[in-house]
Amino acid sequence: MINRKHWFKLLVLFLLLGVWVWPETAVPPATAQSARDPRFGAVESFWAPGEASELGVGWERILFYWNEIQPTGPNDWNTLHVHEEWLAEATAQGRQVTGLLKNTPTWATDGEPASGVPRGLYLPIDDPGNLWANYTRRVASYYSAHGVHNWIIWNEPDIAPDVYGHEFSGSMADYYQLVKVAYQSIKQVDPNAKIHLGGMTYWHDPSWLGRFLQMVAADPDAADNNYYFDIISLHIYFRPETIPQIVGSAFAAQQQAGIPLKPVWINETNARPSTDPEWPVQVQAFELDLEQQAWYIVQAYALGFYSGAGRISVYKLIDINIAPGEESWGLIRPYDFSKRPAFYAYQNTIKYLAGFTYPLQREQGGNYTIVRFNRPEGVTRVLWARTASRVTLNVPALAESAVLVDPITGAETPITPTGGSYSVVLAGARCAGECYMGGAPVFLVEEGVTTEGGSTAPSAVTSSSAPADTALPSPTSGPTETPYPTATNMIPVPVPSNTPAATNTAVPPTETSPVTEVAAVPTATEAVDAAAGGEGVIVEVEDVVGEETAVAETPESNVGIWLLGGAGVVALAVAFIWLRRR
Repeated sequence: MINRKHWFKLLVLFLLLGVWVWPETAVPPATAQSARDPRFGAVESFWAPGEASELGVGWERILFYWNEIQPTGPNDWNTLHVHEEWLAEATAQGRQVTGLLKNTPTWATDGEPASGVPRGLYLPIDDPGNLWANYTRRVASYYSAHGVHNWIIWNEPDIAPDVYGHEFSGSMADYYQLVKVAYQSIKQVDPNAKIHLGGMTYWHDPSWLGRFLQMVAADPDAADNNYYFDIISLHIYFRPETIPQIVGSAFAAQQQAGIPLKPVWINETNARPSTDPEWPVQVQAFELDLEQQAWYIVQAYALGFYSGAGRISVYKLIDINIAPGEESWGLIRPYDFSKRPAFYAYQNTIKYLAGFTYPLQREQGGNYTIVRFNRPEGVTRVLWARTASRVTLNVPALAESAVLVDPITGAETPITPTGGSYSVVLAGARCAGECYMGGAPVFLVEEGVTTEGGSTAPSAVTSSSAPADTALPSPTSGPTETPYPTATNMIPVPVPSNTPAATNTAVPPTETSPVTEVAAVPTATEAVDAAAGGEGVIVEVEDVVGEETAVAETPESNVGIWLLGGAGVVALAVAFIWLRRR
């Protein structure tokens, strides 16, 4: 019979046990986040951090408005514009933050508010009169302590000052000076910082980047200063098949200017739905439904990474502070945080592509596209029809079995090869006069295939088309192989002439359109292994600080600790009740 003294000793023992266990279980799980692939981003993820974590976002862009941080003068310092809690949460969840610096305060310019050239821009960077140098130095010094080391210098500088929607009213030379000053002043306080050129729209002026880089290369001090930038940024929307052309042009423009190749990021991409029943929008162009937005995400990421983009970010995770009837781009609806199909399509894109290594392979026939991603677990191939006709493909098998994955639902369907090939049926695109994008994509996932295991074997792929409601001509050309471009066999992409091109004038795909390779990307030996923490394509470029590209893993479980702590609490309760009854 245990007397009261023994029970008291047991009570003390369990109390000590509870004190030992409780601090372990009280630590928020976000402090031990798994590694995320930083190449998959979503703009302004901080508005919905839980959903961003669920999605698997590896990086985000946040706006740092100069006229909000220093609204009335150089002595202002409003850190409530970008909350430190946002940055701490991003770090805890494994998201890297890239800051976008723009919007001149009225007091700091003689030009237009927000878009005006900062006063004193051409003074030395240590001159107190160079207001932009003072600000960029201070903002980088302060926020580097909170994990921000990547800075985009302004936004869409290729939109001319006299065009609606412009964000910088200075000249191209003024923008170059803006970049030079930011590069030097930020590197003074954060040598590990990366300086990005402002995201370019391309279609407002396809020649802009080429002319800008020629200006940079002509600067006698540029070569000794890494040409005053580290990364090129692009904004691409609506037509995924234009992505290889635009990304390829960015690489080619560097090559033609004699600048060592630097990474190219797609900072914004999406195809907003206009026919969301829960958020209808009246638009003049690009009538798209919810499924088409989801299809776009998959196709854009497949073609973007194939083209050599180091990182890609969807614009954006959720729209905040917009009125009903305004265009909504978010993967999450703005009024109730409900998720659009594109959210799940992006989630599965990350799930089945994360951790991939370069180079990638693309095979494109007149009516289909296949992009192959080699991953540590095996091979994922992304397939879709390019035209309105349904396509049946016989795809060479690399393993004894595979699963077909619906990107929107995530449903996995086992599939086995017949005669060494899988038979895959691809739904046709929805084309109302123009095929903005291909049809519903699928993932063909095979595990246990080495990165050297086989190829897409284009000569063995056969296809047949079933007419859609609006029948298109049958293919007149067989499938052609378009291997990952190499530095020795890059197809030159001429920098466009000064003749401006209208926005969104890309030729839509047709079944008879030839395959044209425009991506200027380094060789496989120059491609950086993502697991080594590189930018993705360029060896010469320094690694981004803290970059991780490992496949997301589930954090270690604390189940055992919880059970032990729970047992202690139960024992304490039993002891307390027994003593009360005694």
